[in-house]
This record gives sequence, C-alpha cells and structure tokens, in this order.
Amino acid sequence: MTLIIRDVLLNPPTWFSSFRDLTLYCHVFLRIDCVIETEDADPYYRWIKWRGGMDFVEDFVRPGSERGLRLDVDRRHPPMVVTDRIAPENMQRLLIQIQSAHGT
Repeated sequence: MTLIIRDVLLNPPTWFSSFRDLTLYCHVFLRIDCVIETEDADPYYRWIKWRGGMDFVEDFVRPGSERGLRLDVDRRHPPMVVTDRIAPENMQRLLIQIQSAHGT
C-alpha cells in the first residue's frame, strides 16, 4: 500500500518532527510506501532533504498519478484520512486511521 501525503501538509502548522515520525512509523512498522503529492517537487525536496525528512519518503508524485491511501486537508479522492496538520496532538488519531485503512 502507498500513503500519499498532500504537499500542503508539509507546511506549518505541521510539525516537521511529527511528519518524520509518521513516515517512519508507516515505513518501518506498517511497511507502507510514503510519497508526497505535489505539482512542484523541487522546493519541497530541498526543504525536506535539508532537514533529514527523505529517509522514509519514497518519491514525489504528480496529483492523481498514484493510487493508495491519501492524507489530505479535504475530501477529494477516497480512501483518505483528512487532517489540517501533522502534529503531536493528532499523531495517535492519524496512525489509528492509517492502520485501520491498512488492515493491521
């Protein structure tokens, strides 16, 4: 399975450490490939790479080109988990929803 993370969820109010924790957990424990969906990968790649966030991100993809579970700010294409940010206060809820969709 693939977790498709929308690019706007990399921006504040998302905590970068929580983003990294989420991708680490999904990659290591759930065996899910994490990708970032964006029209323009270059600025996101540079920002994430410099902070060490590419360790558990497989690739950048164009919108609509990948199938899988979406982590997004609004309901567009099911299946999905909707959130306004990735932060310590909602990590447990996000992980539970991802695990549930993954079937573990």
